Amino acid sequence: MAEHANVYPLRREAQRQQPQQPQPEPRPQERQRQPQEPLWREVLGRRLRVLRQEQRETLSETAARAGISPQYLSEIERGRKEPSSEMIAALAGALGTTLIDLTEHVAGDLRRQMSLVPRASYARASRARPGRTRPGGILALAA
Repeated sequence: MAEHANVYPLRREAQRQQPQQPQPEPRPQERQRQPQEPLWREVLGRRLRVLRQEQRETLSETAARAGISPQYLSEIERGRKEPSSEMIAALAGALGTTLIDLTEHVAGDLRRQMSLVPRASYARASRARPGRTRPGGILALAA
């Protein structure tokens, strides 16, 4: 199943200095950006960082026990990399938790974050993409 995320290009300094050409009037739905549904890898990364910091460990210490580089762990914690299930299990073990406990914590974090997103924003998005599951439906399948 393909992942869907809104991607916005980074603005570069050189682009800001160039004279701006008139842009077309934005459509009504683009005028106000609604909070977006969080990505699994971002919530997982934040949870892993919290667990590591609660144990007062450095990236190097945790990464060494999980068998990965500190740079890769940093990218996972920042939500930049999507780790494999084996890597998630190794990180859970290195942090003294189980895969199921980690997954439950991440699911709870996702539920809390989704409660902050207005229902209309993700209901509208699901109507625009027929066949998509509503946000809570995936979590039920994962549990």
